[in-house]
Amino acid sequence: MKPYTFSVIVPLYNKQNEIGDTLRSILAQRYLPLEVVVVNDGSTDGSADVVRSFDSPLIRLITQPNAGECAARNRAIAEARGEYLALLDADDTWDPGYLEEIARLIDRYPGCGMYSTAFHIVSREGVFPSHSPKEEGVVDNFFRQSLNYYVSIPSTSTIPAFVFKEVGGFPEGMRMGGDQYMWVKIARRYPVCFSPKRLLNYSLVASNRSAAIYTPESTPYSFREFYDPQGDFYLNEYLARVELGKALTLSAKGGTEVGRSAERFYRYTRCNRRAWYKLWVLNRIPMPLRAWVFRQYNRLAWKLAKKGL
Repeated sequence: MKPYTFSVIVPLYNKQNEIGDTLRSILAQRYLPLEVVVVNDGSTDGSADVVRSFDSPLIRLITQPNAGECAARNRAIAEARGEYLALLDADDTWDPGYLEEIARLIDRYPGCGMYSTAFHIVSREGVFPSHSPKEEGVVDNFFRQSLNYYVSIPSTSTIPAFVFKEVGGFPEGMRMGGDQYMWVKIARRYPVCFSPKRLLNYSLVASNRSAAIYTPESTPYSFREFYDPQGDFYLNEYLARVELGKALTLSAKGGTEVGRSAERFYRYTRCNRRAWYKLWVLNRIPMPLRAWVFRQYNRLAWKLAKKGL
């Protein structure tokens, strides 16, 4: 196996209870990274102190005023020195073989714009396997596969540094879906490689998860800029899947106009009709009841599907 240099990119905001386990999982890798770049994005708890407590020359802590997860990732990417940038959220953990598996994939499938693996979902009800592809290799159509499977999430994804130079960074100001926005930019230009080995523990029980109150996004970026009615059918359907999912969450929190706008724009979808009808119904439920109905639906879906994403 050729030697590769990995920079691990960790955006950090108020994860005092989780960041220690995250960093320990990095330092326990059989294939050690060149560095771990942690960007403390204006945390108000003791997260930065936990990072400072690690006596490791691999860990670099950078502190900035709160600017959002996408901005924190972009700052870490700008500071990174490795050939490959491995993304890891501050409440998730890798199994010891994650970077080793990514290095093996790079050796076997060179030239890809992203390398990802399957993962485990850690919930209050137990640990469940992600619904991911079963085959290793270059994904035949990222957008089509992603309509039914989890091909890439941030903490399983490693991206060559040159790709960010080619396509740009994460969409700053976008509070939800910034990772999927980046996947669109990458997968339109490069092949994506996947391993079915489950080498990440994705946490649904961490502290400081998304707020229950609606906060409008303030960003010039939009998934709709990628839409072309005469373009790739599966890309258009992927855009609808992501935006309808965002709109459901935002509508439940009070973003009625955001929900209605997505409902109108993505009326075209053929592969996401259930999500579209769900959004249509949710948008018409009285606001005091909307969040409760949405929570109950999601709890039922979890119990039925045992997927949790």
